[in-house]
Amino acid sequence: MSEKRVVMVIDMQQGVFATPRLQRELCVSRINQLTQAADTVIFIQHAGPGGLEEGSEGFALLPELLQPEGAFYVTKTACDAFYGTGLEALLREQGIDRFVICGCATDYCVDATFKNGVSRGYHITVAKDAHTTADRAAAPAETLINHYNDVWSDFIAPANPPEVKLTETILASWKTN
Repeated sequence: MSEKRVVMVIDMQQGVFATPRLQRELCVSRINQLTQAADTVIFIQHAGPGGLEEGSEGFALLPELLQPEGAFYVTKTACDAFYGTGLEALLREQGIDRFVICGCATDYCVDATFKNGVSRGYHITVAKDAHTTADRAAAPAETLINHYNDVWSDFIAPANPPEVKLTETILASWKTN
């Protein structure tokens, strides 16, 4: 039996994208390719003041983001999707121990969830061309994305090394399994 193909999509919400993000359309396109090929999709949504209140227009996922039937939704209030949420219980209930991660923001929520997930023993593959962020005071978005892809590629977890792969490579490997 082949591995379950699972994609976790972080914070691809209207309110998050009120701040311009690098290559929004391309990122959404790649995420849609992944979610359409996946067996299980988990959407993580950030809730908080300033336009991300649950049920608000800003809390809603981007309209161009495809939401497969049967997708799961987890609401968080911190950068880390595991912090104070039912994410770990959901993963356990669904028998998920490995997943592809993508979404927004590379340098905050994607990074925090990635690091906590690896530390919890999840086998994580980052879709290196399917996450985005905004320009920051310290660095432009493109630099941040490249930096985090490099950091995650060299992330030391001896018994659980994460992977960083292009979307097309992930999709090709799913077709062979």
